[in-house]
Amino acid sequence: MFNSELSRREVLRAIALTVAAGGLTTADAQHVHEMAAAEKVASGGAYKPKLFNDHQYATLKQLCELTIPGANEGGAPEFIDLLSSHNTELAVLFTGGLAWMDDECQRRYQATFLASKPEEQTALLDLIAYRRNAHQEGLGHGIRFFDWARRLTADAYYTSAPGIKEIGYQGNTAVAKFEVPQEAVEYALRRSHLG
Repeated sequence: MFNSELSRREVLRAIALTVAAGGLTTADAQHVHEMAAAEKVASGGAYKPKLFNDHQYATLKQLCELTIPGANEGGAPEFIDLLSSHNTELAVLFTGGLAWMDDECQRRYQATFLASKPEEQTALLDLIAYRRNAHQEGLGHGIRFFDWARRLTADAYYTSAPGIKEIGYQGNTAVAKFEVPQEAVEYALRRSHLG
């Protein structure tokens, strides 16, 4: 698909800028998944992080899987690493956010996020999952980080083969005849002035 490593980097950089600006198309997400798959093949079958060190990447994998079970199978950590490695804003947000999680777990549980008990990991995520908790001392950065992590994990997973299968997406296939399900017609009629 890409003629050179330079063009691959340019495409990733452009997609990463789009993500940082607040939008990601399905086509862009597919490009990132394809590039991550190519990286796996090039490195002998295992993805090698471009931005994160081993501890950060392991933490990211745990965070993705806790956010959406199956996200790792859908390539969310690779997706986030590739995008973050091509955008300074995302790189700072994710490396800082992962460090914040470790610091907060050290403060609360005397262990890194990964070394914390599963219920402690979940408790921290429950705190930073809601903007209403921003008034609690020190949670603002964690809430902003988790908002991004959750969105990119969802973008990555639900544009991957396992995520698409989970939601039952059946688009992009030829059909002889399209029929609207009767329950959808009845629902629409009940809500309109026609029903």
